[in-house]
Amino acid sequence: MRMKKNLGWLGVLPLIAVLLSGCDAALVDPKGLIGEQLKSLIITAFWLMMIVVIPVIVMTVVFAWKYRHSNHAAKYLPDWAHSNKIEVVVWLVPCIIILFLGIITWKTSHSLDPHKPLAPASETMEVQVVALDWKWLFIYPKQGIATVNQVAMPVDVPVHFRVTSASVMNSFFIPTLGSQIYAMAGMDNDVYLVANETGVFAGKSSNYSGRGFSEMTFDALALSKDDFEDWVDKVGQAPQTLSFKGSYQELAEPSTDHPVEYFSDVTPNLYRNIIQSFKGGSGQSGHGEGHGEKAMSAEAAE
Repeated sequence: MRMKKNLGWLGVLPLIAVLLSGCDAALVDPKGLIGEQLKSLIITAFWLMMIVVIPVIVMTVVFAWKYRHSNHAAKYLPDWAHSNKIEVVVWLVPCIIILFLGIITWKTSHSLDPHKPLAPASETMEVQVVALDWKWLFIYPKQGIATVNQVAMPVDVPVHFRVTSASVMNSFFIPTLGSQIYAMAGMDNDVYLVANETGVFAGKSSNYSGRGFSEMTFDALALSKDDFEDWVDKVGQAPQTLSFKGSYQELAEPSTDHPVEYFSDVTPNLYRNIIQSFKGGSGQSGHGEGHGEKAMSAEAAE
């Protein structure tokens, strides 16, 4: 009776596999250079570990069948205790896999460093990101505009996201494009990403931050250069403006399911002022001593 129940579950497994095949796994369907490299890393690590897992599963089935109670042809060796050959295989194979994983981890920790620029600064667009309760504020310092819960970027143009928080810790994450990065109050963190295809990609916080966390999402628009310019013009025609001591304070109040909002004019150095409001005027970097101070000084000079 118990065996029949187990066989029944085995019959359900193909159905589960079919249902799951319709799921959109963003990490294995990347749309940017960083995402593609992360996908390659995940698949490589998976198959390396399968070198151990698959033989173990196969041997479990084979041994259970060969040494079943009814198989009287199987050798019975009650005094057997050791085999040098088996010991070599059991220890050598995992050690080789760990060695390869260690080498891959070392190399990708540097090549996929989220703070590593993807292109010269002159070819990179900057977007300043502020995590609020429970929404995202995106500031475009060069264009002088800002948006809430929507960020746009031109295709094939590296974007330097400078990330901070005006509240509790969050995590800025666009799964189809690549690495996540933490947003913390008073910290000037950053990540470089690029979109290689047009489309609308889901963005979110991947760090729990309170009751509105599940609705703290945004759309990342990857647009052609002409469409991006049209989008900038559209935002630039919005009636709302954003100032640190005025409308920003209202926007920073906690809210959930906040609609997309555009601001056509932004107070200069708003991002810098948000960080300094937590640090008493001293910017702090999450990826290298002095970066925050240098970045803030450059903004002040402008």
